[in-house]
Amino acid sequence: MKRISSSVIFAGFVCILIGAGSCKPKNAGNAVSADAAAKTYIAPGKYDEFYNFVSGGFSGQMSVYGIPSGRLLRVIPVFSLDPEKGYGFSEETKPMLNTSHGFVPWDDLHHVEMSQTNGEIDGRWVFANANNTPRIARLDLKTFRTAEILEIPNSAGNHSSPFITENTEYVVAGTRFSVPPDNANGDVPINTYKKNFRGSVTFVKVDKETGKMSIAFQLRTPGINFDLSHAGKGKSHDWFFFSCYNTEQANTLLEVNASQRDKDFIMALNWKKLEEYANAGRGKKETVKYAHNMYDETTHTATSEMGTEVLVLDAKDLTDICFFIPCPKSPHGCDVDPTGEYIVGSGKLAALLPVFSFDKIQKAIADKDFIGTYDGIPVIRYEAALYGEVQKPGLGPLHTEFDGRGNAITTFFVSSEIVRWNIKDLKIIDRQPTFYSPGHLCIPGGDTKKPNGKYVMVYNKITKDRYLPTGPELAQACQLFDISGDKMQLLLDFPTIGEPHYAQAVSADLIKNNSVKFFKIEENANPYVSKGEAATKVVRTGNRVDIYITAIRSHFAPDNIEGVRMGDDVYWHVTNLEQDWDVPHGFAIKGALTGELLVMPGETQTLRWSPEKPGIYPFYCTDFCSALHQEMQGYIRISPQNSNVALLFSTGKNLPSTDPSNTIEETTKEKHD
Repeated sequence: MKRISSSVIFAGFVCILIGAGSCKPKNAGNAVSADAAAKTYIAPGKYDEFYNFVSGGFSGQMSVYGIPSGRLLRVIPVFSLDPEKGYGFSEETKPMLNTSHGFVPWDDLHHVEMSQTNGEIDGRWVFANANNTPRIARLDLKTFRTAEILEIPNSAGNHSSPFITENTEYVVAGTRFSVPPDNANGDVPINTYKKNFRGSVTFVKVDKETGKMSIAFQLRTPGINFDLSHAGKGKSHDWFFFSCYNTEQANTLLEVNASQRDKDFIMALNWKKLEEYANAGRGKKETVKYAHNMYDETTHTATSEMGTEVLVLDAKDLTDICFFIPCPKSPHGCDVDPTGEYIVGSGKLAALLPVFSFDKIQKAIADKDFIGTYDGIPVIRYEAALYGEVQKPGLGPLHTEFDGRGNAITTFFVSSEIVRWNIKDLKIIDRQPTFYSPGHLCIPGGDTKKPNGKYVMVYNKITKDRYLPTGPELAQACQLFDISGDKMQLLLDFPTIGEPHYAQAVSADLIKNNSVKFFKIEENANPYVSKGEAATKVVRTGNRVDIYITAIRSHFAPDNIEGVRMGDDVYWHVTNLEQDWDVPHGFAIKGALTGELLVMPGETQTLRWSPEKPGIYPFYCTDFCSALHQEMQGYIRISPQNSNVALLFSTGKNLPSTDPSNTIEETTKEKHD
């Protein structure tokens, strides 16, 4: 492959950096048409047309916006602590953030992918990747909560993830950083990259009824960097396609050393045949360690268990499942059109867009039209796989989605625009400025068999001149375009939680009627539930005190507690007795070294608290639940460690501390923690 000098590459990057900050389009303030406001206005009491699920990047969360209004509807905690909801702070949710490294309270959530049936979004689940500590999460769209998190072994930088097959048979996890495998001695010189570092593609099986995930098998690959991926559709159903860079296998200064080749690769992988080989025993089981965390909506409690082995197959040993297709230059996006015939590669440094043909790829494989091998993997001749090239589309192409009318729309980071082009004739139809530097984009169903070509959401990395200044950092943003006509029309800017990478959008009708409104209190199987005020109690077991407390508008029961001592571990088991939609109750106590609890109607959550000094500590509801919300509070008395103050509780009355009728018997029976 032809090489260019490092100085040329470096100069190109300088131009990119300069251009990204100076490409302000003309008439930027007048880009929105006069009727844009009317097209995005949702009257009070009316619903948006679409849910838009957007990655939160370095926040580790996922946000949900209404489209076309751009209104933020919810922030869903996934891989990061969330003090608003108590996620990762309550005893019930702490296991969700468990990993083989221990409790990890943050991650970098880049991509989201919605479950599909027959190549169409089915509205059941949405998946998310963790880029830093490799994990995949599954969110339940009945509750809009994280239901499951699965750690990925033999991986680093889970970036090419969590893309799915068209019936959600598998979720894929391709490693961004090649590393020595987990079961090998990782203490090797970094400059032995070519010898000791390997890539990994993990196939995660999804139960078609429950959604429960499990690692089916892994494919060990050459030590390159997997960027993004998409599964085939229809005729290409059995295949997965991955963009790859750093084919130079550099380990330092990658912006120069990993940008030497004119072409890197798209990897075409026959996952169906790989599955057959795995089932036939062609792989080897390796000892690893990874966490699998599940949240049970019946017990309202998460559990974490450790996996200890994984089935690994090596691409070098299976010569008919994996093929490389040259693709210019440092490809990022890898996108498959609704028919499954066309695969678009987006080289970050390329001045064109290559479009590959699935039929031509299959013919090239059958004819062995290869130009050689790369670390044992056949490399298909570029022209043999190529359908055609979109010429002079823009600078810095990143991502492509499809409008369902035979067209594609691609983001261009450097020239700060989106470009619509026809898939068949490869001609540019329209281009519009984005102010500035767009990364991903999203058309509802844009990566499925049936896109809805009404809107495109474009997620911008840089937003100078678009919003009021907020110090050195400005908000990341989404721009909403109407794409229903011949010309794309900018309708709306709205800030997003940062940093948005990928997103999925779906018709609201597919989800909203299935939303859980509250949990039935009679079905609450949490071991610390109080199904009524009569069931509340305070129990001491050695230095552990369990407080079974209920919340209902507008009081706690009990709301006066005495006899807790210094050195005690106090567990507040808060049950929300409400059986009405949108009446959560919060719980917080002075001095707690943790977040609040936010307890949904019919749910139980637990806060662990260790008092630091004697005194009176107020606790209260943090969620505005009624006109008498301020009155929803209580007190707990903490006495010295050697105190003989009796353990007491009350609600609505003051009892003498000597009244034995309200003294809770101490128990030495061990309770389930």
